[in-house]
Amino acid sequence: MGGVFRILPEVLKLFDRVNERKHELALLQSEMEFAKIRGEIMMKQVEASMTIAELDAMSEAIKEQGQTARTAGKFVAALSALVRPLVTYWFVCFYSFVKVLTISLALEQNANWKEVIVSAWTADDAAILMMILTFWFIGRVWEKYNHK
Repeated sequence: MGGVFRILPEVLKLFDRVNERKHELALLQSEMEFAKIRGEIMMKQVEASMTIAELDAMSEAIKEQGQTARTAGKFVAALSALVRPLVTYWFVCFYSFVKVLTISLALEQNANWKEVIVSAWTADDAAILMMILTFWFIGRVWEKYNHK
């Protein structure tokens, strides 16, 4: 009996150490997950600040372009004001032409029209559309509120 009572505290200490190590491991995993989430948040903040800085730089460049065009005369100012819209229209027309041509070629190859339509609009197409819409609409709102 004496031997059992002497070994019993050592067995209890062993179980306690095992539980303590499990607890430390769980804490370490929680800290790692927290550090990962904190890193993702910091990356998103950096991306957001870069986007704001890029919009500010674009706004400043547009201001300078407008001032330069005004000093050069009305014709140059009008021509300068048409550059961005014309480039946008040209890109949208050319891009639409390529998409229509791609769809028509696929249909000539006797492809299923439903699959052709679904596969013609990709995530890249949506991203390009969003960039154009953001440039023309969100950029204008951004410029409007930055001037106030």
